[in-house]
Amino acid sequence: MITNFKNIHIGKLIRARVSENKTDLSRICRFMNCTESEINEMYLQEGLPTYILMRWCKLLEYDFFRIYSQHLILYGPPVAITDTTYESKLPKFRKNLYTREMTELILKLIRTGKKTKRKVVDEYGIPKTTLNKWISKYDGG
Repeated sequence: MITNFKNIHIGKLIRARVSENKTDLSRICRFMNCTESEINEMYLQEGLPTYILMRWCKLLEYDFFRIYSQHLILYGPPVAITDTTYESKLPKFRKNLYTREMTELILKLIRTGKKTKRKVVDEYGIPKTTLNKWISKYDGG
């Protein structure tokens, strides 16, 4: 399981998912319309074009884009206050939207003693107040 959302190497993560699923290389090559050497080259890439990553998501039935979303949630700049008279054509997303899976992972790390609250705040950049709310809400503490 990925716990370091700061440094993402998508090729390694794709290779891990292929291994987990025991996906046959010939099936991958047919689906991706690539040779074995091109697939192996993708495993070495830290980043991939979005249209290629989308194909990997579909083939491996895993949303690799969420890894990047978690990175933005944890390390992205704060959402700026914008001029409300201008309506953007782009979809709007809330920055501080932590997934339930992310919350559970963090709380499990604290519960099992793998990380302290301080370590979680320092490593993941989650505000202390947010972490305390999670603990109160989900751990009854």
